Amino acid sequence: MTRALILSGAGRYADPWHPFAQTSACLAEILTGCGVSVTIATDVDAAMTLLDGVDLLVVNAGDPSRNDLPVPDLSAARAGFAAALERGIAVLGTHTAAASLTDYPEWESVLGGRWSPERSMHPPIGPARITLHADRHPVVAGLGDFDTVDERYSHLRVAADVVPLAAHTLDEVEHPLLWARTAGSSRVVYSALGHDARAYESAELRELLARATRWLTGR
Repeated sequence: MTRALILSGAGRYADPWHPFAQTSACLAEILTGCGVSVTIATDVDAAMTLLDGVDLLVVNAGDPSRNDLPVPDLSAARAGFAAALERGIAVLGTHTAAASLTDYPEWESVLGGRWSPERSMHPPIGPARITLHADRHPVVAGLGDFDTVDERYSHLRVAADVVPLAAHTLDEVEHPLLWARTAGSSRVVYSALGHDARAYESAELRELLARATRWLTGR
C-alpha cells in the first residue's frame, strides 16, 4: 500500500493562526479515501529521518523562523530529506508549506515557490472565487471555477517554470494557488488553499487534493 507521512505543524513549526491538527486530520481523511496509508507526525525534524519507505511526503506546517524555540541538530534530518528526494519521493505542500522548512535549503526549489516576508500577503479570510485552468494538467482537467471561504496567498515568490492550475485575482492581478511540477525525480504539488477546517469543507478543494494525491502516487 502507498504510504504517506503528513508533517503537521507543532513545536517550532506551530503558529497562532493555523489549526494544524485539524487541517492535518482533514488531509489524512482525503488521502485515506484515495487508498493511501497515512501517518501524521508532529515532530517535523525528527520525521525527516524516517522517510525510508514513505511514498508521499505532505508538508502542512508553519514557519519555524517565527518562533524562538531552539533549532536542533538537523544534519540527520537534512540527509534524510535529501535521500528521499534523490529516490523520487512525491511531495504535497499545503498552504503554509510555502513558508515552512526554512532550515532545509532545497525546499524552495523543490516546492517551486516561497512566501516572501518582504512582499507576500493575503487579504482577510473571506469568500473567494477560485479560477481553474482546466486545460493545463490532469489534476484540474474537466473541473470548473468555484467559490470558497479561505485565506488567499498573494505575491508569492514563484519559480519561472511553474504553471498555475488554480488562481485568484487581487487588484486585477492573477495569483497562483495551485501547481504541479517535477523536481528531479519527484512529483510535486503545492496548494496554497486550506487555512482551516472550514476551508476543507469545500468539496472542490477536497476533489483537487484527491486528484493531486492520485497524480503524485501514480494511482
